[in-house]
Amino acid sequence: MSRVPPSRHARRRARLLAAAAASALAAVLLQSQTVAGGAAADETPPYQDPDLPVATRVADLLGRMSLAEKIGQMAQAERVDIDADPSLITEHRLGSVLSGGGSVPDPNTPEAWADMVDRYQQAALATPLGIPLLYGVDSVHGHGNLLGATVFPHNIGLGATRDPALVEKIAHITAEETRASGPQWAFAPCLCVARDDRWGRTYESFGETPALVESMETAIDGLQGRPGQLDEPDRVLASAKHFAGDGLTTYDDAAAGTGAYPIDQGIDRVTRAEFDRLALAPYVPAIKEHHVGTIMPSFSSTDFNGGGTDDAVKMHANGELLTGWLKEQQGFDGFVISDWRAIRQLPGTYAEQVEASVNAGVDMFMEPIQAPNNPSGWDEFIPTLTQLVDTGDVSMARIDDAVSRILTAKFELGLFEHPFTDRTHLGDIGSKAHHAVARRAVSESQVLLRNQRHTLPLRGKHDVYVAGSNADNIGNQAGGWTLTWQGGSANVIPGTTILDGIEQAARGDVTYSETATARVPRKADGIVVVGETPYAEGFGDVGGPQWAYDPADNGVPRPEQTMRLSEADTQAIETVCERAKSCTVVVVSGRPMVIPPSLLRQIDALVASWLPGSEGAGVGDVLFGRRPFTGKLPVSWPRSVAQEPINVGDRGYDPLYRYGFGLRTR
Repeated sequence: MSRVPPSRHARRRARLLAAAAASALAAVLLQSQTVAGGAAADETPPYQDPDLPVATRVADLLGRMSLAEKIGQMAQAERVDIDADPSLITEHRLGSVLSGGGSVPDPNTPEAWADMVDRYQQAALATPLGIPLLYGVDSVHGHGNLLGATVFPHNIGLGATRDPALVEKIAHITAEETRASGPQWAFAPCLCVARDDRWGRTYESFGETPALVESMETAIDGLQGRPGQLDEPDRVLASAKHFAGDGLTTYDDAAAGTGAYPIDQGIDRVTRAEFDRLALAPYVPAIKEHHVGTIMPSFSSTDFNGGGTDDAVKMHANGELLTGWLKEQQGFDGFVISDWRAIRQLPGTYAEQVEASVNAGVDMFMEPIQAPNNPSGWDEFIPTLTQLVDTGDVSMARIDDAVSRILTAKFELGLFEHPFTDRTHLGDIGSKAHHAVARRAVSESQVLLRNQRHTLPLRGKHDVYVAGSNADNIGNQAGGWTLTWQGGSANVIPGTTILDGIEQAARGDVTYSETATARVPRKADGIVVVGETPYAEGFGDVGGPQWAYDPADNGVPRPEQTMRLSEADTQAIETVCERAKSCTVVVVSGRPMVIPPSLLRQIDALVASWLPGSEGAGVGDVLFGRRPFTGKLPVSWPRSVAQEPINVGDRGYDPLYRYGFGLRTR
């Protein structure tokens, strides 16, 4: 494995030396303040001087902090935990707060978001040292929690564009809309390499090859800007996730049908060489070229020896990778943030879980309480870690390292100079210009898989018949992580549905019948928009919550339904294809869907639309020739679920449509 380039290593060494020298200076300053009394106390402490190097300011502040203040910086609460009483932030010296999926102020407006974050910030500034709060949110395809934010295609669609510059622009808009409403930290982008489409987070991946994922890491630049730009009002701290191998987990046949997730949060049963190539590779440029500020470990585990489940190592306790590979070998100088209560999946008591994860290299802990579901969270973490330091099970050096990394990010964000929300771009949230970029992204992400007799683009003045469950449902086309964690069919956001786009682009009359029960004119061009309903994480493993559970099976998921169209959508396709002049099928989904040969033969044109987000009009643009089809498959499209996992380069590789496939039109 490659080492840190000499220039980067020298800079890191210089930073550490400067920090040590500044720490000694801080001790002298504190002593002089004690001796000199009030006169010295009136002087501005070095950590508050913006003209000093960040390393000097960090060391000075660290030298002034008590153990309680340091451990408080390592704790992250959920907004629900402290919203009724923000003084908890002051009392416990909390360093960070987040909004989980669907955790929003009332009303869910940009102004209310900014007011909320500033209210929490005021509580943080009331602490003796006035260390500002860092607020995080899942802006994974736009600031999706915020009603009114621009919602872009999920990563799988962006991977289909093969357009790194567009991805950077989208991430920049996301950063602008996020920071203008208060949060300064986005838990994005996901650098997973999805290798099994049954995985419920496939749509969070840019694609199935490390090379494609690495090309899309321009998202980090869009979020953070170039080095030195992080304190600008249109930038946020990025978080590469989920380190590492979350897309490489093995499908668990034994778990399928038991109610457990058969692949999510699972085990990477691969060789170390495969793990390096498929899981670790994307993090090298993320760190060395794009300088990502934070990294979030995965819920998954590694098993390089082919042993049983007991031999697997949870990533949140994997010191070899978090400290050895990530921090020492790659020179990552940001901080590691745990995933949602993830350390509680480690073996042992809670004290043993905290000890293992801190010593492995986790720096900040996402430990929400959200009572009554969880009996404890950060309120248990703080005294537990304090006790571990007192007993020597966690060293002060490890605490100081973690807190130095966190403070560095806060200084680089400019929070000590400008702790409150800069609302300069508040009026740009959800603007026409931003939606225009989203619409372009949708058009570029569409992949034309089949086009018999040059059916597409649809030209001329012809009547159009539209059917299918996803034709007129903006919640379905936005997918998960939109207003709520799992998303929802009823989640309405500003934008256009695919039906809206068709109606805008068509030159003839448009008839819409979701289930194709209305009469289909023989001379009409048929468009059937089908696919999945929203989900996130594990639910995707069984095909989506809307029909994945059969009451006759006592609510147990049926894995044979994975990646298959519903009976209603299949019937709509058959009806329209039988009666219309032409039949185009648009698949809105977070991963490939199985199209049986008997059904495919009836279809004239087949389009992979992915999860387009708020601008369904972009689909209409390519269907009717306003923009050409240019998208390429970011993942292999299987003939059947039995082929999974299937990836380019496999022995006997024979998908229905190959990785990189995509017909073009003019």
